[in-house]
Amino acid sequence: MCPPHEFAVAEVSFKKYGSDWVNERPGLRSKTVQLYEGLLRLHLVPTFGNLAVSEIKAAHVRKWRKTLLDAGVGPVTVAKAYRLLKAIMNTAVEDRMIKSNPCRIKSGGKEESPERPTLTVEQVFTLAAAIEPRFRALVLLATFGSLRWGELAALQRRNLDLDARTVKIASSTTELKDSSVTIGPPKSAAGMRTVALPEVVISELRAHLDKYTDDHDGAFVFLGAKGAVLRRFTFTRIWTRALKDAKLSGVHFHDLRHTGNKFASRSGATLRELMNRMGHSTTRAALIYLHTENGRDQMIADGMGGLADEALRKAQDQGDWARNGHGRSK
Repeated sequence: MCPPHEFAVAEVSFKKYGSDWVNERPGLRSKTVQLYEGLLRLHLVPTFGNLAVSEIKAAHVRKWRKTLLDAGVGPVTVAKAYRLLKAIMNTAVEDRMIKSNPCRIKSGGKEESPERPTLTVEQVFTLAAAIEPRFRALVLLATFGSLRWGELAALQRRNLDLDARTVKIASSTTELKDSSVTIGPPKSAAGMRTVALPEVVISELRAHLDKYTDDHDGAFVFLGAKGAVLRRFTFTRIWTRALKDAKLSGVHFHDLRHTGNKFASRSGATLRELMNRMGHSTTRAALIYLHTENGRDQMIADGMGGLADEALRKAQDQGDWARNGHGRSK
């Protein structure tokens, strides 16, 4: 029989244990806390909330996941909820509340987002021309700098070096469900980076700074029409109207970053260079752009063929090993 203390711990409800788990995580960003609380409230507690942690079995987890997917909950959201459940139950194992983790679905936490659309260079400039003038440079910088929304919203004049043609990413905004906006470091250490920009963007930024940005280092580069920090909610109306005027549909603002990453890949960026521009510490995301870029593998093959042709030409001039093969009859 379990000692009283161990028995009491084992009977803790998942609702309480999950809530405590979130509150006890050190160093979580406000947006992450908001995400976890939402996943718990909407997708985990309705099924597991009244169960003791020790009562949750693998069969419960399988049924719960299938029910969410059958109900039309997005696969990305289900994957995030599954990862959170698995992390909470891992801690329960460490706390000796359960012997093993009931989350055993292979690839259950893997996100498989649908392929997002990318724009052509012509479409990017059409969209930049269609949007309100004060946001033209925002569209171009998001694309050709591969910047996230929060990084753009937090960008200050001091972060731009127009002579060196670079932008330094040092902070990012986070919008919370209570409508407040916080500014903090990027989501990871790799997010702290300096990105080189093409001249066409620099000329747009010069014009933007002269017209829309206050003349001091701490001035935000991009603000709303009334001088407030940029917010997704208020920008949505402006974005939707610009898409309509540009005759585009189904394009999210984040797709500009996606488009810029494709442009960088087409321009011959290496894996490490893509990672640096994107602000990623792992290769996974950057590899997607390298592997899916149409014609990129053929370009590599053509380059290798060129090296081989050059070596054969030199060999034919300097010796006779090439004359005994590769198109030469003996």
